[in-house]
Amino acid sequence: MLEQIYYLLGLSLAVASISWTFTQEDIFYEPRKYCSDRSKSDESLLLRKLFYIPTCEYCFSHWVTLFILLITGYRFMYDDFRGYFLAFFVLPWVANQWMSLYRRIRVEIKHENILATKEKKKLPKSEENLK
Repeated sequence: MLEQIYYLLGLSLAVASISWTFTQEDIFYEPRKYCSDRSKSDESLLLRKLFYIPTCEYCFSHWVTLFILLITGYRFMYDDFRGYFLAFFVLPWVANQWMSLYRRIRVEIKHENILATKEKKKLPKSEENLK
């Protein structure tokens, strides 16, 4: 069981990394913007939903999980179809916990940087040169 948990944590990090990169980082801005626009404007309900998937890290993480499960054959707790079924829901859940933690850390760092910039602006020039 301990080995399965190690795999769960490792695979969920991979799912989180891929999902976050595609849905949040600037390198995929253009395809994500295209999908976002199509998800709002397409006349077909099915196409709107399909184009929404790459814009939502939670939705996208399930598709990444499916891909990871096909590649690795990872099963959680059971060695049959139930293991795949559980893994399909547990992996993205853990991955989304990683992404939430990462988002929170990024917000805290940005907040600290803003506070530091404000404090730096308050310092007189002579004190700033001493530091």
